[in-house]
Amino acid sequence: MTVHDIRAFNRFYTNVIGALDYSRQLYAPYTLTESRVLYELAHSPRTDAADLRAELSLDAGYLSRILNKFEQDGLIERTASRRDPRRRRVTLTARGRETGKLLEERANESVGSLLSTVPATERPRLAEAMTTVRTILSHRRPPRREDVLLREPGPGDLGWIVQRNAALYAAEYGFNADYEGLVARIVADFAEDHDPHLERVWIAELDGRPVGCVMCVRDEAPGTARLRLLLVEPDARGLGIGDRLVTAVVDFARGVGYRDLVLWTNDVLAAARRLYQRHGFVLTAEKPHRSFGTDLNGQDWRLDLHGTQE
Repeated sequence: MTVHDIRAFNRFYTNVIGALDYSRQLYAPYTLTESRVLYELAHSPRTDAADLRAELSLDAGYLSRILNKFEQDGLIERTASRRDPRRRRVTLTARGRETGKLLEERANESVGSLLSTVPATERPRLAEAMTTVRTILSHRRPPRREDVLLREPGPGDLGWIVQRNAALYAAEYGFNADYEGLVARIVADFAEDHDPHLERVWIAELDGRPVGCVMCVRDEAPGTARLRLLLVEPDARGLGIGDRLVTAVVDFARGVGYRDLVLWTNDVLAAARRLYQRHGFVLTAEKPHRSFGTDLNGQDWRLDLHGTQE
């Protein structure tokens, strides 16, 4: 293989995906780079301008011009970071979230149209070839925190949540099929009837595969949201995925106006409990019970969303 071969492939692929005329491809007034910045903002609950610049390897001046355009279009708000006043925190407005969602839907439709031209028998070969390219060009380095993205669920992801919860909790805590039934009911209720403005699911993705999830749903108590089904795959732990998923729920719940965020867990989930404590959750009640084929100690946790902003 020569430099010419790689450059030829790059020209071919950018033409296939319409990278040189991305705004026309998606019927939107944003270039590929601008759309990528918007995508990162939509999938990173807390993002500083410096983080964006490092993640996307963008020139500081170029990124500043993009963010200025987004601000003029009402897509973002920029404020001083509470953790470091020298940094500028960038967050999407409601209009920005809607725009990001629209662009993602159109991008998915575009790629779906491309994939529809590939025979089903050839798709495994295509997926394997793409994985090979990514693996070789990444020099087989271990995954980094910035390689993980948070996204909304796609087709099959809700089923994955049920399957992985059942399998992992059986392997790690000895839960029986009763737990799978509970998770299936929770996921089915969300799929059949949820308010997209007040309830969400996040999927953590690494190298094209789901490695984590969490849900934010309305609780029976007025003004209260419930965090449910937090999970991180064992081989993806240590990358801060659990922290990012909980942060996503907290920021979303606060942003849409909930007063409290609650959750129910069991004390055997030690790592999860420590994570909740770091985010300011307070234990409000606990009670022994026998569920899922084992003796457990259930715990209720609560976070006051108006009293815990960083």
